[in-house]
Amino acid sequence: MSIMATRVKSFPAAPGLPLGPRPLYAQTRDAFVKRLVEGIWAPGEALPSETELAAELHVSQGTVRKALDSMAAEKLVVRRQGRGTFVAVHDEARILFQFFKLAPDGIGEVAFPESRVVEVISGRATQAERERLEIAATSRVIRIRRLRELAGKPVIVERITLPARLFPRLELGEVPNNLYGLYATRYGIAIARAQERLKAVGLDAEAAALLGVKRGSPALRIDRLALSLAGEKVEWRVSLCVTDEFHYLSELD
Repeated sequence: MSIMATRVKSFPAAPGLPLGPRPLYAQTRDAFVKRLVEGIWAPGEALPSETELAAELHVSQGTVRKALDSMAAEKLVVRRQGRGTFVAVHDEARILFQFFKLAPDGIGEVAFPESRVVEVISGRATQAERERLEIAATSRVIRIRRLRELAGKPVIVERITLPARLFPRLELGEVPNNLYGLYATRYGIAIARAQERLKAVGLDAEAAALLGVKRGSPALRIDRLALSLAGEKVEWRVSLCVTDEFHYLSELD
């Protein structure tokens, strides 16, 4: 994972964390995540030392370390031996590890797919879009339709829906392959986690044509709802994947 900056920001001493039923390290983690949400700590930036952070929040260094370890496990920060802790960036390596789960059958290496945008439009949200993204009845959305390739072969057709208020004018510019990186760098929205629903389906005529297979061919439908660091639902993505040479890989700890 690339490190984009090494500048360290310090802050005035905090009055300490409120007492409550949650473990102190969890409250400390929440305080750090709040800084990520508010953009105080930017992607790729070095965090203050554990000693400095402990002094700011009036907690022990061990509590800070446990909070940062929790964030590292969530891929929110990256620990670099001898260099410190850095805010994670949405580069291809992180997305491939955390969010892209389609792997080739056999012993081939997992690769980040290439994308070709088919269509980008904006319009009034449908009922389904309003329900999935939990947005108001009058909301507008941006819809991205794209084809994704692995090893030069079309394997995924995606429909992506975004609340237009969070991504103003996105549809007017170029849509890059790394969308999560775009969300973070241009709009300050970092994808922290996602909820997925998987189902076997038959391809409709349009998707089959894009993928170069017969209508009704079997596919894996991945319905993903992506959430920001603040817990807001910011992207609804439906991917139709042909799996004759690929499989969905999930590693459980």
